[in-house]
Amino acid sequence: MALRLESTVEDLFQAIHAHPTLSEAMGEAALSLLSRGIHL
Repeated sequence: MALRLESTVEDLFQAIHAHPTLSEAMGEAALSLLSRGIHL
């Protein structure tokens, strides 16, 4: 999308980036089961 909109680096820097993503949540859940979660 950034390429299509001809975004600059500044545009990308100021964009709102979704957090957490589903993959981050799955990874954190797996780490938590191993008592290694970083967001306890």
